[in-house]
Amino acid sequence: MPELPEVETTVRGLARYLEGERIARVTLNRPDLRRPFPDDLVQALTGARVTTLGRRAKYGLVHTERGSTMVFHLGMSGRWRIQPVTAEKHDHLVLETGSGHVLALNDARRFGSVDLVATDKLDSWGPLAAMGPEPLGEELTPMHLQRAFSRRTAPVKQLLLDQGIVAGLGNIYVCEALHRSRIRPDKEAGRVSLPALKRLVPAVRDVLTESIAAGGSTIRDYAQPSGELGYFAASWQVYGREGDPCACGSVVERFVQGGRSTFWCRKCQT
Repeated sequence: MPELPEVETTVRGLARYLEGERIARVTLNRPDLRRPFPDDLVQALTGARVTTLGRRAKYGLVHTERGSTMVFHLGMSGRWRIQPVTAEKHDHLVLETGSGHVLALNDARRFGSVDLVATDKLDSWGPLAAMGPEPLGEELTPMHLQRAFSRRTAPVKQLLLDQGIVAGLGNIYVCEALHRSRIRPDKEAGRVSLPALKRLVPAVRDVLTESIAAGGSTIRDYAQPSGELGYFAASWQVYGREGDPCACGSVVERFVQGGRSTFWCRKCQT
């Protein structure tokens, strides 16, 4: 599933072709993705000028001058294609701008979603209302995590995946950040010390920033809007590397937490 760096990379790629542009045509090639497209999506977007693009957690935001925002989620296999030479079977939503740019939302497995939300109501919109702070923002601090983890016996990794505690973190980058900060993924969150949390917060920021710079991590279907793959997978220290040597000379291990694979180093993470 595309995580925060992949969505951020996608939004930045789309901004080059959408910001300041008027949407001349909107085409829906099917009625739904994970759920139906909004009934008024075509009418709301056709003729609207895009003011800015943004991201909240794993959601991309396309703001328009009409006071409405198209909110998209890439699900498991979603990606935007810019200036596609030919149409593809899974191009479910196509935007054409007044300048002649064509952008297609392609989603083979259809676990993604598109919503239309009043821009001034975004903070109170259901999926975003209970989100925690952005991991790249100033509100994510060691003290925030200490309060959120206080007296919690759940493993620290599982709480970091809780979108109400930190918005946008996913399995890959939590595994990598915990390794960098030398914290066991199965340690009770309430027992993680403040000094460890002071290592964790910059580790989260660093791994996300590095991944965004590398265009994200390509797993299965993900590609940047330009068509390029994301290259951060080459920098993974533990994720997907079960049995490989860790930088410390030990071996990367894998176990399952909450139905998801966790990768870690027994020697580095205590």
